[in-house]
Amino acid sequence: MSDDDAASSAGPPVRRVSDWEAGALHEIAAEHGTPLYVQDLDRVRENCERLRNAFPDADVRYAVKAHTGRSVLETVREAGLDAECASAGEVDRALAAGFDGERLHYTAVNPPARDLDYVVGITAAEPAVTVTVGAVDTLDRLAERGYDGRICLRVNPGVGAGHHEKVRTGAAAKFGVPYDRAAEVARSAADRFNLVGIHAHAGSGIDPDQLDSHRELVTRMGELARELVEPRAETGSAGGDARPLDLDYVDVGGGFGVPYEEDAPPLDLHAVADATREAVGPLPAGVDLAIEPGRYVVADAGVLLARVNTVKPTPDGTVVGVDAGMTDLLRPAMYDAYHPIRNLGGAAGATAPDERPATPVTVAGPICETGDTLCKNRSLADPIRGDFLAVGITGAYGYEMANQYNSRPRPAEVTLDDGMATIARRRETLTDLTTVERTENDSTGESR
Repeated sequence: MSDDDAASSAGPPVRRVSDWEAGALHEIAAEHGTPLYVQDLDRVRENCERLRNAFPDADVRYAVKAHTGRSVLETVREAGLDAECASAGEVDRALAAGFDGERLHYTAVNPPARDLDYVVGITAAEPAVTVTVGAVDTLDRLAERGYDGRICLRVNPGVGAGHHEKVRTGAAAKFGVPYDRAAEVARSAADRFNLVGIHAHAGSGIDPDQLDSHRELVTRMGELARELVEPRAETGSAGGDARPLDLDYVDVGGGFGVPYEEDAPPLDLHAVADATREAVGPLPAGVDLAIEPGRYVVADAGVLLARVNTVKPTPDGTVVGVDAGMTDLLRPAMYDAYHPIRNLGGAAGATAPDERPATPVTVAGPICETGDTLCKNRSLADPIRGDFLAVGITGAYGYEMANQYNSRPRPAEVTLDDGMATIARRRETLTDLTTVERTENDSTGESR
């Protein structure tokens, strides 16, 4: 990385929970209550810039599902990234945040009819939207709706990677057209649509030990691109069809990991970029490389703040009860994911956390599930009822996976922009839980 790149990509390669200013977080939690998400837009900008510096010749697309907040989407758009959307709802959010059709990519996985209806409908006004398709059935469904616009074919390269088996997509049959059929399907699709690209994604949260799988996926996609654009007669697809196609890009997905554990090293993004370019090989003239990071953009830009409400010594250790649980942060329960936790203090009359002994504790939420724990037997500065805890690296898939199980309202979210805190999403209320339900007083029979 050049000195100029290092200077422009301000901040450390990863922002640890210990890097957040404790006093500022304490003030935000005291003012806005807990549980509370805090998302730092300045850090989002830094991460976008770091990606653009590492991949200067690539089309960088933000995987919107990592965090769909309006402020985040606007920040990403202003930073020059496109939007990669997994649902009609995400497309709608991206449009509302100011993305135009040329910068919108809808990557459908077994899309519901209403999603296809919506996306096909908006292409009348935004014809530059690209629809990524992973099944011949979906191509047929689009054609039935009169769509003949921009298409990208999702390929299953048979190579997967990621932090958990539930998010390793590259080899899962659910995702994409099998690699050995991809050329045939691509040429058939080009007869009915404007085929502009091919796409594959290994999985989410790829760490440095899994980069070989990422490189293998990229290699296969580069080979497929060359076969489609510069075919040799003897290697044509079924039926001897070796006609060249006119592609704009090869999208090799994202999934770039961030270190959740405190002593884990950050991803060497420039090394990943170099390896990606080497693996994809020389692309045909006019064909660009595209990537679609999500987690890397927003994960370390966010923390979840919670307050200790119960400290319970037990024969098996101390259980620290907090007001945030698996409804606020699902990843530990769903993926057995590790998130760093820091005691910010705050209990009335108590000494500062750095003056207390470290105590092994289990931090548990208020949900009636054994799996509702944020950590087990983790050493924290001795927690006291009234302390605030900061759960780190929660900017990706934190608020997005929040839910209302046990009829718990979803938390509020604050964004920081140049140090200024603004409510981005208000805290849900008990009334919000039932506003979509029918009542016996509804005269129309429709949801209110």
